[in-house]
Amino acid sequence: MDFMPCYKHQLIRKTVKEFAENEIKPRVSELDREAEFPFDIMEKMKPLNFFGLQVPREFGGADLDTISYAIVIEEISRVSAAIGLCVTVHNSVGIYPILKFGTREQKQRFVPALAAGESIGAFCLTEANAGSDAGGVETSAQKTGDEYVINGTKIFVTNGGICGTILVFAVTEGERNLPNVFIVEKDRPGFSVGEIEDLCGMRANPVSSLFFEDCRVPADNLLGKPGQGLKIGLAGLDAGRIGIAAQALGIAQAAFDDSVSYARERQQFNKPISRFQTIQNYLADMATRIDASRLLLYRAAAVKDSGKPFSAEASMAKLHCSATAREVTDLAVQIHGGYGYSKEYDVERYFRDAKVTQIYEGTSEIQKMVIARHILSQPS
Repeated sequence: MDFMPCYKHQLIRKTVKEFAENEIKPRVSELDREAEFPFDIMEKMKPLNFFGLQVPREFGGADLDTISYAIVIEEISRVSAAIGLCVTVHNSVGIYPILKFGTREQKQRFVPALAAGESIGAFCLTEANAGSDAGGVETSAQKTGDEYVINGTKIFVTNGGICGTILVFAVTEGERNLPNVFIVEKDRPGFSVGEIEDLCGMRANPVSSLFFEDCRVPADNLLGKPGQGLKIGLAGLDAGRIGIAAQALGIAQAAFDDSVSYARERQQFNKPISRFQTIQNYLADMATRIDASRLLLYRAAAVKDSGKPFSAEASMAKLHCSATAREVTDLAVQIHGGYGYSKEYDVERYFRDAKVTQIYEGTSEIQKMVIARHILSQPS
């Protein structure tokens, strides 16, 4: 078992880190403060294949392995978790279900534009009465001839304000009332975008509600077989959880790096605070949690690439990495003292960004349910 990164992974990390430091970091505080989505930065990301990280080359993607994918998301999120969120949601729950369950015609029709970043993907499951309870979806899709007519409202949609290709969960009457997934393009009549949410963290990502009012889509836009919506959704979330784990890891790494630098520089009682045992204990705990999180994340990625079921591994990685992000950013604020509570320091933003990683793509409580179900399904 080799724990050392190969040359390819080292090169990917170096390349993405340089891009994030040079192109994203100078504007990250402004983007957070103004809740502004950086269209200009996204244009620079397109030729680097950030929007087709695991898409096969025949559809215009980079065809990366999942560990490489995790490294990309981690390094972007280390500088801007909000931009990392856009990229991971687009690549995982936006594209992955089409690649896994789509017909050849659907892949040829939708994936190249997604891989090129010309269309941004979104995943629409959450509603007022549905989220953790995926079976509570109330959005409907009525079959009429060779079309489906969709009616309903989705809330807290990541990438909602900029999405071009949307995967929508809806229940179809007459099909055992099981949810289906439909591929909806933004220019479909009856589709509209609500106001951008004013959120605590991830403020540079345009999260919004999406409305479907007699929105007509061709029957050919049904993803998978009728009634497969839950299966498709869970598969997409498994992949998405690896991306969110990587995002959380990036936040934690950034908070840790800033804390080490600050502890070396900050003087109290005529010596740097890094010489106090309490601060050393904080840094040791942070480093250990981050390292353990990275190992869980890369294991989940390796299992996915092996072709084996990876649901439990993805949930473990997401659970641990998100908890690590929350705990490490809390300690980072504590190490920075009063400065850590000031918007002049990045740790305040890391602290706000970290919390939601324990909520979306399945709350921490849902991850524990998934893990426990896997444990109890194994033969004794």
